[in-house]
Amino acid sequence: MDKKVEVAYDKEGNAHEIVDFNDDYIGAKIGFWLFLFTEVMIFGSMFLIYAFYLFQFDEAFVTSSGGLNLFLGGTNTVILLISALCMGLSLVKLRNGDVLTCKRYLWLTIVLAVVFLGIKYVEWNTEISHGIYPGSAHLASMGDGAVMFFGLYFSITGLHGLHIILGIGTMLWVLGLIRSQKITPKNFVILENTALYWDLVHLVWVFVFPLFYLIY
Repeated sequence: MDKKVEVAYDKEGNAHEIVDFNDDYIGAKIGFWLFLFTEVMIFGSMFLIYAFYLFQFDEAFVTSSGGLNLFLGGTNTVILLISALCMGLSLVKLRNGDVLTCKRYLWLTIVLAVVFLGIKYVEWNTEISHGIYPGSAHLASMGDGAVMFFGLYFSITGLHGLHIILGIGTMLWVLGLIRSQKITPKNFVILENTALYWDLVHLVWVFVFPLFYLIY
């Protein structure tokens, strides 16, 4: 059956095909890049604040950094990089028409994201059990530099963790759209934008990891 085409006429009487916004690939890409720009501005501002206080309390920042678990932080970096690879492969597979493998890579990305959150939970729980968290008397006794370091650590890694959770929710939504055939090998802009979002998430962590774990 031929696709029904809706037509609108301008004031000169010329006919124009009405294009549904769901088919507006360029609009979807531009809109999402604008969204990513706001995300970059948010994290960029936090990194500038970090740089300012690093200059003010350099010795305290170095000492505090030594108290973080480098092994767990490094493990999470590897996990997030592998998850970004899986996300990219899911997009490639969908473009090539291999929907089943695309979904498998998406599920693998979700599993890796959950593992990342689990490791981050262990890290936070360890630090909190030692009395190191914003507003604690023990952290206050460690000096202004430590207070700023761990304040920024919990704020930035917490915001990043929130983005991981949003990414997991988005990937589950994408899987539902693939199942209902609203995302197909010929209409994949939503998955493409999701992959861009995940690239931002792992790119932010690439900056977070050395700033907090590798300065001592």
